[in-house]
Amino acid sequence: MNKILELREKRNKIWNTAKEFLDQKRGADGFVPAEAAAEYDKMEADMVALGKEIERLERQAAYDLEMSKPTSAPILGAPNKSAEDKTGRASAEYRKAFWNAMRTRGNEGLDMSVKNALQIGTDSEGGYLVPDEFERTLVEALDEENVFRRLANVITTSSGDRKIPVVASKGTASWIDEEGTIPDSDDAFGQVSIGAYKLGTLIKVSEELLNDSVFNLEAYISREFARRIGNKEEDAFFTGDGSGKPTGILAATGGAQLGVTTAGATAVTMDEVLDLFYSLKAPYRNKAVFVMNDATVKAIRKLKDGQGQYLWQPSLQAGTPDTILNRPVYTSAYVPTIAAAAKTIVFGDFSYYWVADRQGRVFKRLNELFAVTGQVGFVATQRVDGKLILPEAIKVLQQKA
Repeated sequence: MNKILELREKRNKIWNTAKEFLDQKRGADGFVPAEAAAEYDKMEADMVALGKEIERLERQAAYDLEMSKPTSAPILGAPNKSAEDKTGRASAEYRKAFWNAMRTRGNEGLDMSVKNALQIGTDSEGGYLVPDEFERTLVEALDEENVFRRLANVITTSSGDRKIPVVASKGTASWIDEEGTIPDSDDAFGQVSIGAYKLGTLIKVSEELLNDSVFNLEAYISREFARRIGNKEEDAFFTGDGSGKPTGILAATGGAQLGVTTAGATAVTMDEVLDLFYSLKAPYRNKAVFVMNDATVKAIRKLKDGQGQYLWQPSLQAGTPDTILNRPVYTSAYVPTIAAAAKTIVFGDFSYYWVADRQGRVFKRLNELFAVTGQVGFVATQRVDGKLILPEAIKVLQQKA
């Protein structure tokens, strides 16, 4: 933690130096000469690199904390009767059988005890549902890859569409005369339906590597599944059109409301960021965050408020994101960069975007498809959907066309 604090202070020092440098080199016309801009870009690159290292150390600290937790509870009763024994897909028997099946070429190599254990999690498509403990590992790994899941409201559904009631319009009170009739003013309710779209990936492993007992198959598949699925998910949660994939926040239909259209096609001003901030209703601003591309953050870093203070402020506290107008800032490569007609800044309460995971992720081993190349394929699939339940909870800034 001391190392993290040290790096944050170092980054803050670079930022203060960069601000002073920028103020000194800025001309009367408000522009910075090309030579000075290149030097400023180098300082900014150092600051970005420090930020990424801080994030890595924070994740490492979280892992260390998790791994230091006790792996078993103290024995308080009879040692032969454990209240912690798990059943079904959470049992040690199923976990062992699952990974034996993943490593063994076809069911012919499995003994009857393994086959019997796997009956618990047989999937309708011929694969096996992943063990519960491993599924939690996957979810945690997806969170690592996917900034969206840390901000959205993630629910788990078992089957069918999930119907979410939404108040479309609210009733009001009225002033009435003495003995007058109180007018009807009912709330109007609507429904948002969340289903499940199939997302999958194919992982190939050489037979030599698979048969090597040193090779950690669990860790490799978990990491690869997280990277591929997490990236594709986040792309859809931002830009998906709802056709065969989730409906993203930036979608023309079903997405967030337009808060501000900029005056310029390739620039953002301080006033426009403020207009975006106040285009969101006050109750939503309490939990709102900014999300934008790294390139947009770079442009925002040079903007000042009316008191000459820079809008973007680096965080000095571990685990706390940087801020703009005292609200957290997150970055995603799937929010468009500054260009004509692009939606470049998202601001709002992301808890109103619901991500629905269909319970159970499925693995299937492919023995014959890649046999001629000495490889074994693993198909990993999951079913997921996402929708913005209340469009007014999130606003976007769009560049002039």
